[in-house]
Amino acid sequence: MLTNLRRIVLEFSQAFELDKALDRMTSEVKRVMNTDCCSVHLADYQKQHFLLVASDGLAKESLGQTTIGFSEGLIGLVGQREEPLNLVDARKHPHFKYAPEVKEDAFNAFLGTPIIHQGQVLGVISIQQKQARHFTETEESFLVTLSAQLAASLAHAKNRGWSGKRADKKQVRPYIQGVAGSPGVAIAPIYVSQPKADLRNITLEKHPDSKGQIELLKQAIRKTRAEFIKITEQLQGVVTDASVDIFEMYKHLLESEQLGQEIHATIEQGWCAQSGLKIVIDAYVVQFEALEDEYVRERASDIRDLSNRILQNLQQQDEREEILPETFILVAEEVTASMLADLQFQGLKGVVSLSGSNNSHAAILARALGVPAIMGLQESSLTAFNNVQAIVDGYSGELFINPEAGLLKEYEHLVNEEIALVEKIQTVEHLPAVTLDGRPLELQLNAGLSSGFEHSKRAGATGIGLYRTEIPFMESRSFPSEQEQSIWYYNVLSAFDRQAVTMRTLDIGGDKSLPYFPIKEDNPFLGWRGVRISIDHPELFLLQVRAMIRANVGCGNLEIMLPMISSMSEVDEAIRLINQAYFELCQELSENILKPKIGIMIEVPSAIFLINELSTKVDFFSVGSNDLTQYLLAVDRNNSRVAHLYDSYHPAVVRALNEIALQAKRNNVPLSLCGELAGDAIGAVLLVAMGFDKLSMNPHNVGRIKWIIRHISMEHAQEMLTHVLRLDSAKDIKNYLNEQLENLGLGGFVRAGM
Repeated sequence: MLTNLRRIVLEFSQAFELDKALDRMTSEVKRVMNTDCCSVHLADYQKQHFLLVASDGLAKESLGQTTIGFSEGLIGLVGQREEPLNLVDARKHPHFKYAPEVKEDAFNAFLGTPIIHQGQVLGVISIQQKQARHFTETEESFLVTLSAQLAASLAHAKNRGWSGKRADKKQVRPYIQGVAGSPGVAIAPIYVSQPKADLRNITLEKHPDSKGQIELLKQAIRKTRAEFIKITEQLQGVVTDASVDIFEMYKHLLESEQLGQEIHATIEQGWCAQSGLKIVIDAYVVQFEALEDEYVRERASDIRDLSNRILQNLQQQDEREEILPETFILVAEEVTASMLADLQFQGLKGVVSLSGSNNSHAAILARALGVPAIMGLQESSLTAFNNVQAIVDGYSGELFINPEAGLLKEYEHLVNEEIALVEKIQTVEHLPAVTLDGRPLELQLNAGLSSGFEHSKRAGATGIGLYRTEIPFMESRSFPSEQEQSIWYYNVLSAFDRQAVTMRTLDIGGDKSLPYFPIKEDNPFLGWRGVRISIDHPELFLLQVRAMIRANVGCGNLEIMLPMISSMSEVDEAIRLINQAYFELCQELSENILKPKIGIMIEVPSAIFLINELSTKVDFFSVGSNDLTQYLLAVDRNNSRVAHLYDSYHPAVVRALNEIALQAKRNNVPLSLCGELAGDAIGAVLLVAMGFDKLSMNPHNVGRIKWIIRHISMEHAQEMLTHVLRLDSAKDIKNYLNEQLENLGLGGFVRAGM
């Protein structure tokens, strides 16, 4: 039984066409369980009924036609009770509903069980038999287990837009669901791009001429570097200067002695240049892909992109001009930043990447270019839709293929609205963020993805509210020296003359580990991470703090922020070490250098109850709303089983943020927030009302949030907050806030942040 169960589930999860998968599954269940009939009814919550979608035993003509109300019949009863129903003679049950079109007159025994995913009934799977009998415990257990294992695959299929109607061979699903990567709407034919060179397809081979192979590698690297210089020149003037810095990072990696030495050493072991490149790059990719943090894991895509460029030049491929449509939506297995840079002037209207997330450099560059993008569709069949008209909804992450005329007209209207929205935002980019009744607010940047990439004053931000110092550590092969770190930090500090730059000390552990400093724990999010590692390794912490303070000489805009604070002793010890580093540098440089402000992140719930005491120790607080939400709700948002429970608008989270703001105000301590909530339209309104002084976000959100702040009064925002604090569900909170912004004429900005 167990072997059959696994096979049925595997076949179902791997199938592309849901109709066929359900047909196959019902036939297999009927055969394995030796019954006379197996059927599946799926729930339609809009119409409040179950629809018969597949059956081996009932009339074929009834599939996709016969419905049973949620409160009707045995199927409705199974859905209502959310538990199995095992009947000897179904006809004698008071809930039995006769449906002549399904032709089930010969069946007596009935066993039905609900298909439930994340608390919602998706449908009912049932078996029937002519013989009047109770189905055994083993049979019931089999069907219950099957429904539980099918639930996730079925939910995924329904999220992709499968409606439950039987499709003919030419029918295309209404939409395919991905991850919103860059806001906006694009309408154009699909252009499927295949990689010119792919390191994953290389077979390892030896070569006797190591010197010749190393020379070939050097030539390929020189040519690749020249290509990135050309790309940088093309992008300048199109996007902000800082947005092209990803290619500066690529050039930096190409010039890296360490990377070059590793590849050379591999070639000297007898491998050919292509194999040497593959061996070294694969090792880097594995390290990044092993991380759970999407933000950091996406660096594997950058490494692959760079290596494939080198490989293409190693293979000396003929770079003939691609024949492109006049306008197009780019579809590729993995869209990269360099791909976007190559195609941006050639009719590119939208982007669809089958892999990747909204943290990838491709998504970030798409936002900088204003190109709508969808990431992570995981739909290999899309390659069959070359030249087919499509709609990219970069707000919702929905891709519509061959859309109907009505839908096309609706989205054409949205495109016109988009143009007007962008023009509005541009008018306030360089104006201060201040409410209608004069309440000022600072909007800052979250940065650190790559050297300088997100440092954009043109976005209208005033400094950096969160600089992630761990990213350069992750791109190194050993702990960087004080001098190396000092150069990194100086480049950031000097880019924001007279504007505060808040640098978070090394925040590794949890889902972020260094390849040269592995941390293995059963429960890493509650383990050795953040400031806990810094205190246990003062030699690393002192080195980093010294580098920060040294870089600040002549700049004077450094602020140091400590992550994952949960107790007073951690703050005391960290400040002691910072003071030690400061006085050491004063002696070394023979001058009284400026001492930076010191703040802490409030992201562990225990810190909320220590704010009075903490306010006597530090200069500012910054709420890390992502981790705070995760810890308050006991939800790992990277865990697909519980990610739906993660919600920054949960009443407990909103009330906790309000309490933090009240306590910070009572203690006269400046307060900022650097999580995703800051860049969300309705979230920003709440934070303004609570009294947060600074909001830190990604560059593409700054103009939008600034517009909203400048078009709402503090008084109105506080009225909204008062009402929100009385609500008891995240859904009610979001619905209310969306409605309020809609009434203010700001509804388009809510959609722009989806």
